[in-house]
Amino acid sequence: MPRLVDHEVRRRQITDAARRVIVRGGLDAATFQAVAAEAGMSVRLVQYYFGTKKEFLLGTLDSVVHAMAARFTVELEGLGAEPEPRVALRTIGRALLPLDDIRRDEAKVLAAYQAARLSGSQSVPAETLDPAALLVRTAAEHIRRVRDDGPDTRAATELDAELFTVLVAGLSQSVLSGFHSTERAAELLDHTVDRVLGSGGG
Repeated sequence: MPRLVDHEVRRRQITDAARRVIVRGGLDAATFQAVAAEAGMSVRLVQYYFGTKKEFLLGTLDSVVHAMAARFTVELEGLGAEPEPRVALRTIGRALLPLDDIRRDEAKVLAAYQAARLSGSQSVPAETLDPAALLVRTAAEHIRRVRDDGPDTRAATELDAELFTVLVAGLSQSVLSGFHSTERAAELLDHTVDRVLGSGGG
């Protein structure tokens, strides 16, 4: 009797292999041939699940983003229905910073996509900017809970949410490059959250 194939499992095997290839050699290393070899399957099978390189890169990016989002969602849920904004922002930031091997590899993959965008690569999907936009919206929701509503306040909240997002991205790059230690990155994250929310708010 033929064995049934779980297509989601097979796709995950391919994107996991792609992530490992990208961590070792960057985005240019993630060819169909290299990923197929890493996954222990044929090139034809990889192409069956991802017909074009753009689809293949988008699928890999999605797998990283979903893993990161799932992690900070679980950690936020552990804080209760309405977590204290200061604790929520720290939890989100720490979930995304490369403070352990898993998060370091994820940060390397995202950095590889960003480097490819900066070099003008046509194969990089436009969706590479979606994670940052999601983080801005999420941060703004938590910052808004400690501020009065009003046009000026709303504008400041959006700016601070973008500042928080840029800080997390910048700290990730800084840790990967060795400029900041993981301990210093966590300290700078906490400092920024205190500056954004104020010493007494949230």
